[in-house]
Amino acid sequence: MKKILITGGAGFIGTNLTLDLVKDPENIIIVYDNLSRKGVKHNIDFLIKQGFTNLQFVYGDISDFNLLKRVVCGVDCVFHLAAQVAVTRSVEAPIEDFKTNALGTLYLLEACRKNARNTFFLYASTNKVYGELSELKLKKLKTRYAFADKINGISEKEELDFHSPYGCSKGSADQYTRDYSRIYNMKTVVVRQSCIYGPFQHGNVDQGWIAHFVICALGGKEITIYGDGKQVRDILYVYDLIRAYKTLFKKSEKCAGRIFNIGGGKQNSFSLLDLIYLIEKIIGKKVKYTFDRWRPGDQKIFISDNTAIEKTINWKPKISGARGVESLINWVNENSFFFSQRNK
Repeated sequence: MKKILITGGAGFIGTNLTLDLVKDPENIIIVYDNLSRKGVKHNIDFLIKQGFTNLQFVYGDISDFNLLKRVVCGVDCVFHLAAQVAVTRSVEAPIEDFKTNALGTLYLLEACRKNARNTFFLYASTNKVYGELSELKLKKLKTRYAFADKINGISEKEELDFHSPYGCSKGSADQYTRDYSRIYNMKTVVVRQSCIYGPFQHGNVDQGWIAHFVICALGGKEITIYGDGKQVRDILYVYDLIRAYKTLFKKSEKCAGRIFNIGGGKQNSFSLLDLIYLIEKIIGKKVKYTFDRWRPGDQKIFISDNTAIEKTINWKPKISGARGVESLINWVNENSFFFSQRNK
């Protein structure tokens, strides 16, 4: 019997992770969430309505240290997904962003150190810890940017540059998580995630751009592209991410103290314009979009070099970008209630 805590468990990744792990009756899943993001209330309602007897929900904030110390008792695994997720919001409210991402992570690490020291602790970090990557040589092609020399993308050896309050808060938590393995001998792992997408994602203009583009396209709404639309990301379907999470947990002794970049890799890289063209091809109609100024800290290109995680746990993405986007489009069409109600 394994007791697993998922902070931010009503979010998009957390909901998919919960649905995967709760299927095993030997797992006890604790979803911990303050339900502050729009749309996540529908996610937790959906989870609860499934009637899983091995699912527990704890309504709580990641800054509630006393509650965290109680919740982590007896836990075998912590998937720490709770976060303030938008760069734009971090610029508007940097203190709130810091409290959630940096201080909240430190509280959770300390709670585990005091009451669940032997637990496996996975922190969902971000590629934003590398900053704008403005020093890299790029090529500007018709619909996208391309690296001039980074053939396999960005590895964990790339210099850190915490650009934007979001990059600073997530980067601080990233480094704290790593250091708790070195200083306190805890089984912590950091995964610096590229663009993750899939079911239950309530994407909006600030975060979750793939789902946001799909939802707008299907609803006939205009998309605002910040920048020139040629900026590139590698995209990873959430089911592939979950497979990596579970393998890291299974091989926790081998992976403790490690940091891994994880994304779709160069074979699943799309510019914003590429993604729009793909959506148009799948749904059979034009997508409306306009352009606006660049946002602070936005990378012109980020592609994860997955070499380290591939070699360490024998993991590779299985779901192609084209197949994953089509699957998401089908899911959104079949679950329109989630999105017609998402702003309520």
